[in-house]
Amino acid sequence: MYFCTLFDSKYVNYGIALYESLLTHCHRFHIYIFAFDDKCYSVLKELNLTHATIVQLKEFEDEKLLAIKPTRSKGEYCWTCIPSAINFVLDRYKVESCTYLDADIYFWNSPGKLLEEMGNNAVLITNHHYTPCYDQSGKSGTYNSQFITFKNNKEGRFVLEWWRNACIEWCYARHEKGKFGDQKYLDDWPERFNGVHVLNYLGGGVAPWNVQQYKIFKKGEVLYGKELNSITEFQVIFYHFHYVRFYTNEVDIGGYRLSKEVKSLLYMPYIRHLEKIKHRLEVMHATVQVHGVYQAANKDLITLLKYIKHRLMFNIFKLDAIAKL
Repeated sequence: MYFCTLFDSKYVNYGIALYESLLTHCHRFHIYIFAFDDKCYSVLKELNLTHATIVQLKEFEDEKLLAIKPTRSKGEYCWTCIPSAINFVLDRYKVESCTYLDADIYFWNSPGKLLEEMGNNAVLITNHHYTPCYDQSGKSGTYNSQFITFKNNKEGRFVLEWWRNACIEWCYARHEKGKFGDQKYLDDWPERFNGVHVLNYLGGGVAPWNVQQYKIFKKGEVLYGKELNSITEFQVIFYHFHYVRFYTNEVDIGGYRLSKEVKSLLYMPYIRHLEKIKHRLEVMHATVQVHGVYQAANKDLITLLKYIKHRLMFNIFKLDAIAKL
């Protein structure tokens, strides 16, 4: 299995957690990590990740990307680069397929089951599966580019090239004429293109915007979910840890309604893993801003208001308390 991801030094611990979750659950895999700044590249090279190839920006950026780079924010440029990163892997390393992964997803079981479902199709995409009260499909899209696979064949490359050109032309964090970022483009792919498969397996893409629909539990050491409406049972393959933000002595897990089981079985192990990675990087004397950029809850009014809301929802935890669990 071949994967790729991209992030900068502010999110290096999330990327390392992603890598190590694959290491735990995949017997054979390789991931191409696009380091979006020099600090990130230096730290990842020093870690000597056996199943990873680290790609510098200067290796990857072409004339088209460099031409539009000044017109995009950092986040928008990362979104713009996703199809180009996949394209780079398929071209440079001649692999049979490549799956892009967002850096803040984390595997609890092998993703092999998801790729097997793809069958002879050329492209695999995942549905947001929004809980109705959190439905943002009109704004953010029906599908999420968190886990997206392209085969290195005619059909796969045709769709990928279309997406790459579309993102280079327009990819911004705003809504405009039915577009938003990189992923609203995916909305009509099953109708627009041949060979596009929408993942059916519910365990691929569990996330804070849909986890309210499931009961999360363990059988032995294996993490499972059960759909409340149909009692369909499934292994949780990966969870998308959107909006995990660290402050000086606290961690904020966002504004979604999350059960005690979701917090204890998903969030607490993930946060402890991130903390362990932080301490390892500190031992390395890595000059990176570990845990991202949210160092103070009162950094601005919007952040402060979100902080108050999330505290009232019991979604903010003391890091010392988590370490003791």
